[in-house]
Amino acid sequence: MRPSHFPLRAFQWPLLALSLLLSASSVARAQADKDRAARVRERVDGEVESLTKLYKSLHTHPELSNEEEQTAARLAKELSGLGFEVTTGVGGHGVVGVLKNGAGPTVLVRCDMDALPVTEKTELPYASKVRTRDKEGKEVGVMHACGHDIHMTCWVGTARVLAALKERWKGTLVFIGQPAEEVGAGARRMLDDGLFKRFPRPDYCLGLHCDPRHPHGHVVYSEGALLANVDTVDITVRGRGGHGSAPHTTIDPIVLGARIVLDLQTLVSREIEPMEAAVVTVGSFQGGTKHNIIPSEVKLQITVRSLKDDVRKHLLEGIQRIAKTAAEGARAPEPIVRIDLDNFTPALYNNAELAKKTAKVFRDVLGADKVHERGPILGGEDFSRYGRDGIPIFFYFLGTMPPEKVEAARKGGPPLPSLHSDLYYPIPEPSIRTGVTTMSHAVLNLLRD
Repeated sequence: MRPSHFPLRAFQWPLLALSLLLSASSVARAQADKDRAARVRERVDGEVESLTKLYKSLHTHPELSNEEEQTAARLAKELSGLGFEVTTGVGGHGVVGVLKNGAGPTVLVRCDMDALPVTEKTELPYASKVRTRDKEGKEVGVMHACGHDIHMTCWVGTARVLAALKERWKGTLVFIGQPAEEVGAGARRMLDDGLFKRFPRPDYCLGLHCDPRHPHGHVVYSEGALLANVDTVDITVRGRGGHGSAPHTTIDPIVLGARIVLDLQTLVSREIEPMEAAVVTVGSFQGGTKHNIIPSEVKLQITVRSLKDDVRKHLLEGIQRIAKTAAEGARAPEPIVRIDLDNFTPALYNNAELAKKTAKVFRDVLGADKVHERGPILGGEDFSRYGRDGIPIFFYFLGTMPPEKVEAARKGGPPLPSLHSDLYYPIPEPSIRTGVTTMSHAVLNLLRD
């Protein structure tokens, strides 16, 4: 008798039944995922034209950080129309929408709303022509040069899709429109205003950001460190002014400031382990009024980037030490060093488990060739603050450029515009489609029916 004809023993029947049950469950789950993907695709197809119009309107009417009043009102209206319970004025112009749909996890989805003081030069038919005055009273152009208009549009689109598919998930949605991301203050202010106390505390937080280096239809993510600690430091270098023909009667703060700028570079090159990420950039050196006048002071503006908190501590202490020591050597008054802790942005670390499971969904939906893992970069994002309280977060980048331009740039052709460039603009329809599709699936994967 062949082995395959041996009868099953009694203890083997339950194992066989369990195996068949698991197999049937797996097939049913796969079919459910397939059906859900079809429903999401159908909803996105139905919304993309309206969402593109919304995007162009948001792009045409940008507002600076802490001035997002009309933008916030537009987002609040969108959520209210979908059945969300909406609260405005959270941490400034922040918007919080809550949609409950039975017992289940709570998922927070965030977008940022503020624009930049940049005069747009894209020559798009919907280009921003807005001009206003910044906090220092200077007239500036205003532009969504960092893609926050795409972020808001994808956020609205995701809310529409999820509200229409309530039979497909159980749990609670918390959708937040965050102000003041560009100045690093919005997330902190919303948290200080009770975001996780006045509203359902999330089990997961999700966000996305435009990427000007990848083609539309693609997404980029990490399973850990993604973005940097960002600190802003101002140094007032003090000296003793006088006539340019008699420098011996002065303490020249310009020479002293130049010495400090050069000495600061040794912080990274000689004090930080070479394999650690660290940047100290002096972005502004201001002082003096005339050729033959030695001023009494100059001002330095510095951005400091790091991935690890101990590296950050070393850099900030080193800046103060170098500035003070240089002044002592020149017999100058002690410089004033101001570290702007209000606008500090912590490093962003994606939760590895959440990143793995979400990236798998993205590969299933977009194809493995359109989902890319990458290492950290030294940009900053205050979305990181939502994960500082022990909540798993996942933040990913959304490709927004024409594939042919990306390919040409990789081959040495015209360079791609960067974020914050007056020439940067996403390709709306395919970028929105991918953003809404991926974020909707990311949420549904956490709120399974």
